[in-house]
Amino acid sequence: MTGKERVLAAVEHREPDRVPVDFGSTGVTGIHVSCVAALREYFGLERHPVKVHEPYTLSGWIDDDLKDALGIDTTGVFPRKTMFGFANEGWKPWSYAGIDVLVPRDFNTTVDENGDTFLYPEGDLAAPPSGRMPRGGFFFDTIVRQKPFDEDDPRLEDNLEEFGPIAQDDLDHLRREANLAAAERCVVATFGGMAFGDIALVPAPFLKDPKGIRDIAEWYMSIRTRREFIRRIFDRQCDIALQNLEAIFREVGNTPDVVFICGTDFGTQGSSFCSEKTFRELYYPYYKRLNDWIHRHTTWKTFKHSCGSVERFIPAFIEAGFDILNPVQCSAAHMEAERLKEKFGARLAFWGGGIDTQKVLPFGTPAEVREQVLRRCEVFAKCGGFVFNSIHIVQARTPVENIVAMFDAVREFNSQGA
Repeated sequence: MTGKERVLAAVEHREPDRVPVDFGSTGVTGIHVSCVAALREYFGLERHPVKVHEPYTLSGWIDDDLKDALGIDTTGVFPRKTMFGFANEGWKPWSYAGIDVLVPRDFNTTVDENGDTFLYPEGDLAAPPSGRMPRGGFFFDTIVRQKPFDEDDPRLEDNLEEFGPIAQDDLDHLRREANLAAAERCVVATFGGMAFGDIALVPAPFLKDPKGIRDIAEWYMSIRTRREFIRRIFDRQCDIALQNLEAIFREVGNTPDVVFICGTDFGTQGSSFCSEKTFRELYYPYYKRLNDWIHRHTTWKTFKHSCGSVERFIPAFIEAGFDILNPVQCSAAHMEAERLKEKFGARLAFWGGGIDTQKVLPFGTPAEVREQVLRRCEVFAKCGGFVFNSIHIVQARTPVENIVAMFDAVREFNSQGA
């Protein structure tokens, strides 16, 4: 099978020739730039600075030669702009953690007296910074810049300023990238604009002067105290997203195999951010509209990311039409691999869950990594429905030997079925 055939077989709950592997096709399935550089060094690949294609997480671009070395079956199509609102183009050098990397032209930073690094929306140094990486840190935290607003009568337009008809430049970019990606690997596309209440996006690090409800705590409280207002935001956002999907589909057609819909997190380590009732009342109708349109007009498979303990929401995810769940955080409450596979494995594909990135991958031994990977593959791969990925991004300072042990274990599992 090709990578494309392998991933699609798994997502359609058919057993592929081997467990497919994804790293780097989305903003939530990547590898930290320092680890990408270490992997290139480990495999003796051509030496060159790695691109930081998403500054928010400092995720590194995985070139085809490294994909071949790791056995990756996917390729990503990303929006033209990063989470900080500037385009991924005009690459320039930047030194980070003792290595030389490449960053986009408008990746402009300042460093304060404490050694903290600040990043700016659209690269505009005249605007207040929207991202901060503490001294010695590994990624940028969003800076909340909420201004005073009329708490009794907030303006709907203020929380819709980032949503609108997709620009032709962005459509042209998606078409070019989709055409370039159309090879033997599975094409996983991210279009943007479909994440309802994603708390990473609410503070709008991509806007120079965000208005409306932008504080994280204020937003979560508003889900309860201003529910009708939030519903009106989602109504309009969904209308715009559907219009944009039509325009995007005219440009890219069915070249994408999988589409990343949203990264809104509903789970914590031991609980959730809202009740199932709130999810069904406030979020479900909009996910259903998007998934219904996609499944009616395209062959795309839809990808839902939600960290934490989300077992209680999975039936609603399935009813809303999602084909894929990521990152499958097996370390969270009620998220044991065996439990998830038994209850939902016939109706939902698990994309992730292959290795714990909180403890085992960064702090375990290669033998412990191997043991967990083999066990997770044994559980999740039965009857298809599984694409191997770690539980969220491989973080900085993860030993390269452990990362290699992870990939070696997947190969070992696949060879057992040969």
